[in-house]
Amino acid sequence: MKPFTPLTRKEDSQPVRYLVVDDSVFARKNLAKMINSFGGEVAGEAGDGCTAITEYARTKPDIVLMDITMPQMEGIEAVERIVRQHPEARIVMVSSVGYQDNILAALQKGARHFVQKPVKPDVLYEIIRYVLTDEDAHAHAQTTAGEVRS
Repeated sequence: MKPFTPLTRKEDSQPVRYLVVDDSVFARKNLAKMINSFGGEVAGEAGDGCTAITEYARTKPDIVLMDITMPQMEGIEAVERIVRQHPEARIVMVSSVGYQDNILAALQKGARHFVQKPVKPDVLYEIIRYVLTDEDAHAHAQTTAGEVRS
């Protein structure tokens, strides 16, 4: 794996914190390795959508990597519930189920992006970088519109 420039949060230069949601322990470990190689930190893990919702509220991660097909509650429903409670949530869908309908549904419910399994580290890195910068531009615009900092 080639070295990546560490991704950090714009506001405080701290490592980006992730919530990894997948019913496969192997997939979660694999994603955790990639996150570490990006200079990030795994704030929490979940094996289903229900746990993902509780873990999101508990850990307040910067990015959620969410599988679509899981027991108890599918990733798409979990995205909808998390975004309803936390509109600022940045969720990237990670799934081998590359059906257009699922991807579209996840994006309509509030997911910011989608990455196909098997996940390639450089692809995931670029998507996370995009989602972080996209959000920073949005947050910056709101801050500057609302107040002038000296």
